Amino acid sequence: MKYEYLIFNIIVLSGPLFFGSLKQFYFLDKLKYALLSIIIPALPFLIWDAAVTDRHWFFASEYTLGFRIFGLPFEEVLFFITVPYASLFTWQMIKKYFTGVTVDSHSLKSNSSLFVFLFFLILSIFAIIGGKEYTSLSAFFFALSVLFDSYFGAKILMTKRFLVYFLFVSFFTLIFNGYLTWRPIVTYDEIYQIGYRIFTIPIEDFFFGYALMIFSTSIFEKLSVPK
Repeated sequence: MKYEYLIFNIIVLSGPLFFGSLKQFYFLDKLKYALLSIIIPALPFLIWDAAVTDRHWFFASEYTLGFRIFGLPFEEVLFFITVPYASLFTWQMIKKYFTGVTVDSHSLKSNSSLFVFLFFLILSIFAIIGGKEYTSLSAFFFALSVLFDSYFGAKILMTKRFLVYFLFVSFFTLIFNGYLTWRPIVTYDEIYQIGYRIFTIPIEDFFFGYALMIFSTSIFEKLSVPK
């Protein structure tokens, strides 16, 4: 069905829009911060996406409308709006309702620079020795997102609530990205990746998603929290 990827985006967005309009989950007051936090990181990711489409991955014509923007299906461009918006809504709800999940202790914060350095180093080494384009690019962007959060963003990685958020994002990735790759709406040329998958999802897709999520959420937290 040619509307399938479009319907996918509508489903991803509909929950946060509906619940975010309700008083107990209200999120629309954060809309301007959310849009900025989505658009800023979306630009380099869309450039990356457009540069490797029909080489690293392919979009099935039977599940897309056929209208393309800079070589990308219209639905793929929407993906970079709907998925980050759903992630930011999830982050805000975790902040609101997981009240016991507070900022980490001073001892953890004091080791944050070491943690960031080691994590960045591990991902950078993985990017270098991976030897596969998609593997290296996804690990590199993941490493950059960690570095960005630590030095320019809101340092969300150093909070306990981020662990909860990370689990939620991983769970939804298994569901939604799993659907895209199982259907398959998107297929891959495995010559550009290491070939390790979680169910039908290349491990590189998780790196890609985590990087996008960290960039957008760190910017959102920096913009939306009163100084």
